[in-house]
Amino acid sequence: MPLESNDSDARSNMEPTSFEVVPLTLHIGAEIHGVNLTKPLPDQQIADIKATLAKWKVVFFRDQTLDHDQHVAFSRQLGDPTPGHPIYGARDGHPEIYTVSKTRMTDRFDGEPIDHPWNWWHTDLTCAQNPPYASILRADVVPPYGGDTQFTNLCAAYEALSPTMQRFVEGLRGIHHKAPQDGVKAKEIYADKNQQTRMVAEHPIVRVHPETGEKALFVSPNFLHGIVGLTPTETKTMLEFLKAHAVRPEFTVRFRWAPGSVAMWDNRATCHLPPRDIYMPDCDFDRCFYRTTLMGPTAYGVDGQEAKQLEGEALTAL
Repeated sequence: MPLESNDSDARSNMEPTSFEVVPLTLHIGAEIHGVNLTKPLPDQQIADIKATLAKWKVVFFRDQTLDHDQHVAFSRQLGDPTPGHPIYGARDGHPEIYTVSKTRMTDRFDGEPIDHPWNWWHTDLTCAQNPPYASILRADVVPPYGGDTQFTNLCAAYEALSPTMQRFVEGLRGIHHKAPQDGVKAKEIYADKNQQTRMVAEHPIVRVHPETGEKALFVSPNFLHGIVGLTPTETKTMLEFLKAHAVRPEFTVRFRWAPGSVAMWDNRATCHLPPRDIYMPDCDFDRCFYRTTLMGPTAYGVDGQEAKQLEGEALTAL
């Protein structure tokens, strides 16, 4: 594991020091300094980035002026990219890249979602049995202020449950699919596209991290809509509790973007919250980012039982 800036006494002679790691909170988030993402990285740095990601769940790079080709090249050093987005498509000429623009919400939905603490929080594409391993988001057009992204550590969320609740949720399976939030109506073009590409998956509520062995509360608020074997009343109560618990502030980090910022998150152990302030009527700032996603393994639970694709197709690499 690379040396952390606040823990120099803990380093042994065997630990690599190919870059500096600066943790941002106790449980999640770290900045990586001393890496140039515009050029191919040596194998040791790639291994160190993956190890740092597994520990801190989301890592951030500053002052990286990447073009689309360099973004894709860096992504391919870490894994196999998927198509930009299975529902919304990809950028012309770069099938690995999905454009995250300010207009994407207003282009798809009408109305305002009902005010829940978990609104818009999600893990990418849990409607597939094999959600991405990681997502890599690159800032291009950045507001002068506002537009922050938040991330939560689902392993920390699991650990904070009582032993009794841990044992209970370890036996549950959740149904994940893409659907508009309560209070929001999908526009016709989005609804048609979503139906044509409908994906539904069944996941363990507690997922085992394939690298660290940690248990993650695999709750993706915007995708998780049912729990197998529970009554409607039981399901509603459990979903409200689990979704609110997963995004408690003590499990989270908030990232302030700047031009040249890059974020990479472990999609197997996190949820993230896109900014809401930039969609307010009094916000005139533009914002445009670009994202790649990397193929992930089929999720499995504490009992070893794997996730299932109930409708649609699992994700595939390009």
